[in-house]
Amino acid sequence: MSGTQTILEAKDLKRFYEVSRGAFKPKAIVKALNGATFALEKGRTLAVVGESGCGKSTLARLVTMIEPPTAGTLKIRGVDIVGSDRTTRRKLKSKIQIVFQDPYGSLNPRQRIGHALEEPLLVNTALTKVERRRKASEMMDLVGLRPELYDRYPHMFSGGQRQRIAVARALMLNPEILVLDEPVSALDVSIQAQILNLIAELQQRLNLAYLFISHDLSVVKHIADEVMVMYLGIPIEYAGRDELFSHPRHPYTRALLSATPIADPLRTKQRIMLHGELPSPIDQPSGCAFHPRCSEATDECLVRAPEPRMIGTTQVACYHPVDISE
Repeated sequence: MSGTQTILEAKDLKRFYEVSRGAFKPKAIVKALNGATFALEKGRTLAVVGESGCGKSTLARLVTMIEPPTAGTLKIRGVDIVGSDRTTRRKLKSKIQIVFQDPYGSLNPRQRIGHALEEPLLVNTALTKVERRRKASEMMDLVGLRPELYDRYPHMFSGGQRQRIAVARALMLNPEILVLDEPVSALDVSIQAQILNLIAELQQRLNLAYLFISHDLSVVKHIADEVMVMYLGIPIEYAGRDELFSHPRHPYTRALLSATPIADPLRTKQRIMLHGELPSPIDQPSGCAFHPRCSEATDECLVRAPEPRMIGTTQVACYHPVDISE
């Protein structure tokens, strides 16, 4: 795509954790994220989807530098975060901000929202008090909040208003990338559309890049440009939004899409049922992690994990990708 600019690159990104299994037993290794490779361009949205425990939130913590990766590279504008010094990381952190899922828990209940918006400027800039207040007021207006709400406390706002405040706070340092971790899942359906429209409008106006983490594929279809599907910490399918929704290649992706409700009473579709539970990340299956629940699994799937490969414009990690030829 001409005119695009890659701002975030990840290659074989991994995050492992050691967990105790009790006295006299060796520690277990949880592979929360095991080999994520992707690129994010300015003005574009990459959605990361999958079941709970697939590694979505772990990826968010790595990208926002809350935690360091165990292995792999993560670059912002070509600068490797992992190998950079503290001063460089501090500068890069201001370029990436996060909006959390819970609009009620992400704000200090004892802090007026105006002060909450000013705080990033107080810590990271040399702006005067008057300048901080002016910028915070401008940001409130940008996200649709009236200026007279400046001195109110979080409990005086609805969930949708609190999420607008959270978005405004994330934008205070003029970031280039926003990580949106399930930003509408805690809101009423009637409010979700308002926040999604706000997010889309801000992206267009500020040319922001979004890493959008969600389990709701109907929301992803509305907002994403590219989609990365994850299973047990492993990206298994990566494609453009339209390609993924119209021609899903991986059996797991097809099962996820079959479970998405359709707002058309005249249209029917067949639900693909997955048997069994999501395996434990401590004791993962051999070979392809999805094979215990996959109807297409063969002996090859049990022995060796499939390498990602390109089929058309889709990258898929599967020995038996679905043939969509018609």
